[in-house]
Formats: sequence, C-alpha cells, structure tokens
Amino acid sequence: MKLRRVNTPDGPRIEALDNDRWVRLSDVKRLDELTRSHGAQGHAASDMLTVLQLGPEGWQALAAEMPGLEPANAEADVMLPLVPASFRDFMLYESHVINATRGYLKRFMPSAHRVATTFEKATGKTFPKLRPHQLWYEQPIYYFGNHLNFLTDGDEIAWPAYTDALDYELELGAILAHPLIDASEEQATKAIGGFVVLNDVSARDTQKDEMASGFGPQKSKHFINAMSAIVTTANEVLPVIDALDASVSINGETVATCPSAGMQYSMGATIAQASKGEALHPGELFGSGTLPGGSGMENGHWLNPGDRLSLKIGEIGTLTNTISRGHA
Repeated sequence: MKLRRVNTPDGPRIEALDNDRWVRLSDVKRLDELTRSHGAQGHAASDMLTVLQLGPEGWQALAAEMPGLEPANAEADVMLPLVPASFRDFMLYESHVINATRGYLKRFMPSAHRVATTFEKATGKTFPKLRPHQLWYEQPIYYFGNHLNFLTDGDEIAWPAYTDALDYELELGAILAHPLIDASEEQATKAIGGFVVLNDVSARDTQKDEMASGFGPQKSKHFINAMSAIVTTANEVLPVIDALDASVSINGETVATCPSAGMQYSMGATIAQASKGEALHPGELFGSGTLPGGSGMENGHWLNPGDRLSLKIGEIGTLTNTISRGHA
C-alpha cells in the first residue's frame, strides 16, 4: 500500500493509493474500528505512523474498504509524511564505499588517486585503503543524523555557503512502527512499518576533516536531508528489497541506475544491532546507506545550483528537489 500525507483546510490527512487513484482514509467508515482491532495507537485519518502500525493484516483490511470511495485531489499539497523520532544512517554496500572513495580521491586528492589507480592496474585488486573499516565487516555501523531537518518531494535544497561540493546519496529509508529492545533480526524486520526514498545530502569537501576528528560527520551531513512524500508499506518492499528499480536523474537525464542487491546486512539485522541494550521507538528512521552508484562522488555527476534532482525507487516513489543558493 502506498500512502501520503496531504495538507487540507481541516489539517493534515492521510491518503492511500487505490487502483491509480488517491482516496482519503477519513472517508473509510470503519477506520476507527480497524485501527483499534489491529492494535494501532492514534488517528489513522491524519497520522502516518498510526497507519504503519496496522501491519499486513490491517493494511489488507483497510484496502478492502477503499473500493467505492470518492477520489481525492490527485494534485494535492503533499507534506513530509512524518517527522522522524530519530535518524540513523547505516552503510550497507561495500561497492558504494569503494567507488565513492575512489571518486573522493579523484576530486580532492589527485596524487593519492594516481597511487591507487596505479596499484589497481598493476595488481588487478582493489586498493586496500578504499575498502571499509574492519568493523564494517563485523557488524552494521551507522551515524546519527539530524532528524528535524527533513524536506520532502518538491521542496528546495539550499546549498550551504561553506561547501563547494554538494552531493546526493540515494538510499532506502525504513520507518520503525513498533518499539524494540534487544531484538532479533526477525523481530526487527517485523517491526518495520514502511519505506521511503531517502536522500542523505552531503557536503563532501567538509566531510573529510570532520571524519578525521573522530567524532563523525557534523556540518557535512546535518544541515538537511530529504525523504519521499510517498511511504510504501513494508509488505510490498521487503519481498523484493534485493531487486528494487532505482535511479538518479539530473535535469531530466538519467545519470545512474542503482541496484539494491548486495547489502552486507539486511535492514532487519541493522535495526537489531541498533536495539542492543537500547530501546527503539516508533517513528525512528533507518537509512540503508547509498545504493551502488547513487551518489555524484561515485558516478561523476556532481550537483550545481539550479539543478533538478530526482531520486527514484520504482517500487516506492520519486523524490524530486531543486538545488538553490541561499535559504530555501
């Protein structure tokens, strides 16, 4: 089930896609009954998280109520689907790390890039320093981002004055629908309510020194992120999570296709790792890390002011933003 939150004169409302038309959940006569019977907390007519808590059986029951409902305005004023309770971003693709590091060296450290390239041509092997840290091979690793600075589809991304190298990162975002602590991989997977297209916006020239500080990313990451206006329920994404159709377009031109196959750890395993000795709460957001080829540092197509950037995961939706100078 695909869901979105729209702005109306009566406040935010949740809509669902039914046979290529959007319908208002507030028009479902049995909505409150369905919400209670499937253990969700809140008002499904206006709260995205409540709908995500219904689970597969609840979504199926809700879908059965939709035929015959009046269609909503297809051109409605879409909103951020929810404000995340927190944002952890993982790094699940080895090929992204290797190729993004190559791209970083090429732009910012050309002498080191020549050394790495010479080594790889001579040996046919990956230059060792391009690979992830050893801990990455032992457990999922992540950083905390700024969960309060999220944009959605159609919003402008303001280019910070302190960077000359603004980059995008196409990722899969998982929204937690149920609380967890010390969860197994299976329990964590079942607690995922839905998925969004995620853009982990990055200031690459600022990132290196911050990472070298030992404190992780700061101004290179925390200034803004974006997620799609559409949320797709977990039951539609999890069965095909290794075969998603993803791509990056800039100004209408597709510059990269990004396979979702090859995660070092499953989304369930990453969330289970985060839950070790720590309570996780509904509404927390978890990023997959960049899909292979899904950043300018990898594919060579860097952003410029005025660009129209579209990140697409066909099974979920498209996230389109314009890059602007100054405050958006």
